[in-house]
Amino acid sequence: MRSSLRVPYETMSTPDAVMLKVLRLPEDTAGTEDEARSAFQTSIVLSSIRCLITYIILPFVAPTIGFFATIGRPLGILVNVVAIVAIVASMRRFWRVRHPQRWAYTTLGGLMMCFLIYLLARDLFFF
Repeated sequence: MRSSLRVPYETMSTPDAVMLKVLRLPEDTAGTEDEARSAFQTSIVLSSIRCLITYIILPFVAPTIGFFATIGRPLGILVNVVAIVAIVASMRRFWRVRHPQRWAYTTLGGLMMCFLIYLLARDLFFF
């Protein structure tokens, strides 16, 4: 099902126009709902993998192997950066198609990015 939910730029609110600028999307941007759904699914899968690595593999499995103890922090940093990139890409796709739930996903993705940035800072500076 390929449908475009595009809202004409002239009818966009000021916050919508600001978000297009923040996400660096051109005003005449276009896309499909399927692209937005695919990007969302990819970011959820990457987030799930990140959680498995961060909360199961690194704390429980890695210490028994010993080798992973030295690469735990760099691996956590890499996984968090990949997750942040996936969230931003997903947001851009939601906004590109002017998806009706773009503000809800932007809020959720923004909260997830704040948590990931906290984890990144913790890995880089505090431990």
